Amino acid sequence: AALLPSMLMFGVILASSGLLLMIQRGILAQAGPPPPHPPAGPPSRRVGRDWPAGLELEVLRDTRNRTIRALCGQRSMPRSVWDLPAGQRRTVLRHLLVSDKYRFLYCYVPKVACSNWKRILKVLDGALESVDVQGKMDHKSDLVFLGDMKPEEISYRLKHYYKFLFVRNPMERLLSAYRNKFGEIKEYQQKYGVEIVRRYRKNGANSAGDDVTFSEFLRYLLDEDVERMNEHWMPVYNLCQPCAVRYDFIGSYERLRQDAEQVLEHIQAPSFVRFPQRQAWYHPVTAQTLHYHLCSTPRRLIKELLPKYILDFSLFAYPLPNITSEFCRQ
Repeated sequence: AALLPSMLMFGVILASSGLLLMIQRGILAQAGPPPPHPPAGPPSRRVGRDWPAGLELEVLRDTRNRTIRALCGQRSMPRSVWDLPAGQRRTVLRHLLVSDKYRFLYCYVPKVACSNWKRILKVLDGALESVDVQGKMDHKSDLVFLGDMKPEEISYRLKHYYKFLFVRNPMERLLSAYRNKFGEIKEYQQKYGVEIVRRYRKNGANSAGDDVTFSEFLRYLLDEDVERMNEHWMPVYNLCQPCAVRYDFIGSYERLRQDAEQVLEHIQAPSFVRFPQRQAWYHPVTAQTLHYHLCSTPRRLIKELLPKYILDFSLFAYPLPNITSEFCRQ
């Protein structure tokens, strides 16, 4: 049972989409730059049906929905959180945040704007006056986690509440986690960085963990058990279990502001509640930054790592990273 999500689902997706052949032959999808982020400034709240939906967005969502239905429709796939092994069930339940007042569940995914969504939940609950309140985010207090509730309370909310999550290009999310955790946070440098350098670098015993390379980080992920990964780089599939939890809406980081407004409209949030603007200190991962790091990493390492994140690529319709020689010479 513990191997089910990682092995069987991986096999189903690869067999149906041909991704295995692409990986083996090194034929990777052409990955253009992500869509530009929407302009800054408070967006106007609109009724959901009036939102402009271009053909590209419709195709993307249809692809995601069809792929998830095809995978989750397999007889051996979990139909609810109660079908999951205990460890996997604990993971998803502790990542589902609850708003009883507005009757929704949000599966938070680290490095996919989850801090700002937590701000919104705190404002909706009255714990914060505004989403613009400055200060370090407390990721535990004033938040309600589905995993803290009784089984019957969990089942009721899963059945009756509006459920959503936000996803991001898997490699971009990994690079964001790497730059943030190993470039800025001493706790992660000491807890993970020291061990990574010691394990993968000759004469790395004296490192303080603040000089981990991206290649060393990916090698560490390659050797890690997915179910035991830190949440900041655990695959979205394992965090949110989209077969066991039937989400009503899957937003994307690339359309963060528009998709967030659509969710806020659906839950009938007050008009003064809006998605926060990006903090001035935040340095986003750009297409150029991702291109540099991917092309500076041994191609074999990326190919070997892809199977661990293949469900995130395929279920959420993200292209495999382009690391061909021609692309990297640009």
